Amino acid sequence: MGSRQVTSWQGMHITVAGLGVSGISAARALAGFGASVVVVDGGDSEALREKAAALESSLEGVRVRLGDGDTLPEGTELIVTSPGWKPTSPLFAAAAEAGVDVVGDVEIAWRLRGPDSAPWLGVTGTNGKTTTTQMLASILRAAGLRTAAVGNIGTPIIDIVLGDEPYDVLAVELSSYQLHWAPSLRAHSAAVLNLAPDHLDWHGSMEAYARDKGRIYEGNRVACVYNVADKATEDLVRDADVEEGCRAVGFTLGTPGPSQLGVVEGILVDRAFVENRQKNAQELAEVADVNPPAPHNIANALAAAALARAFGVPAAAVRDGLRAFRPDAHRIEHVADVAGVAYVDDSKATNTHAAEASLAAYESIVWIAGGLAKGATFDELVAKSAKRLRGVVLIGADRGLIREALARHAPEVPVVDLDRTDTGAMPAAVREARALARAGDTVLLAPACASMDMFVNYNKRGDAFAEAVRELASADG
Repeated sequence: MGSRQVTSWQGMHITVAGLGVSGISAARALAGFGASVVVVDGGDSEALREKAAALESSLEGVRVRLGDGDTLPEGTELIVTSPGWKPTSPLFAAAAEAGVDVVGDVEIAWRLRGPDSAPWLGVTGTNGKTTTTQMLASILRAAGLRTAAVGNIGTPIIDIVLGDEPYDVLAVELSSYQLHWAPSLRAHSAAVLNLAPDHLDWHGSMEAYARDKGRIYEGNRVACVYNVADKATEDLVRDADVEEGCRAVGFTLGTPGPSQLGVVEGILVDRAFVENRQKNAQELAEVADVNPPAPHNIANALAAAALARAFGVPAAAVRDGLRAFRPDAHRIEHVADVAGVAYVDDSKATNTHAAEASLAAYESIVWIAGGLAKGATFDELVAKSAKRLRGVVLIGADRGLIREALARHAPEVPVVDLDRTDTGAMPAAVREARALARAGDTVLLAPACASMDMFVNYNKRGDAFAEAVRELASADG
């Protein structure tokens, strides 16, 4: 730590907004460098009081204020916010009035890096961030590099930057929230996987959301990776201020042009990081090496491969890393086959963009959908997916919005509307789906909605689906 430029923190009065994982990590790091830290949180539960007591007793120079997240503590010179706090929070309005900057934990981690710190390969997008970041880390490891998947996943990034473990390169997942509060971040190379309306209540508009995603390209040194099928991502590259010599590199599920990665006859190929890319292509892996080989996951693999290749990773490591990768639970996860019907859990599909990608992966589907819509509309999703639907089972608070879209765009598809928002609705939904399905079909949980009307989170929703399917399989067997 001695080589870091940290003298500026000594004696500085810093307010940390939020007593969550990233807030506690920031408070510990800044207090360790001599800052005077006040952590504020609007909540005041027993669990928060226990966290506050543990933090205050373990570190000098840290105080915690619960039950008031709106008032700016006296003498504050900088606010470090947790990602979920909205830019419109009263605390930040007070900070603006007082001329106090607001940054996030990612920004603090970036500022705490030493001169020899590992470069960052950044990943963002509406959907696929975690999978792509984990694929990238798997590829980097296959190349013999010391790496970790961090940022919006795993260990808090401040802890990684300040830890004793030496890394060659970091695979960093970055949410739009984190990018909003990280003005200094300059990645080696970065990818925006896709852009679709999400978190608009936080950002205020689609334009603001896209602008924050685009921040990941600022100052890139080697490659800005974009999605050829999503022009908005390429537009963000055009608008970015990058270092001299940094290239735009596209990924596509079709045949790649020069400076692109793509797919040719079941092979993932690179026409960006090769000699004479006008004429040459490098074979990287087979589509069968991608797990699972659904179209949107192949796109994730191509984006991960592009970032790894930008860092100089050999082609064989791309193949080996993709083969070694195992996706997290509840991401197009095959649960079981029952009576010739596949049951697939994609509870992570919490918005229409993710559900559309999931539905596109199968030919004949009984779709289990519904939950909290978060302001989304479903006409485009249903219209694009109608021809694949054998039947639909609806659950959750906003299922009526999906039912109305189905009536408009897929009136011939049978729909079972389960008028339930209790957790026991999932076994009933699975039974109804089984009745609609035929051998060769896929029963797909891809809710296109958030889970909090019925479940604690999408993991619990996926667990409930998998448990119901396993009961079905055991009764069938």
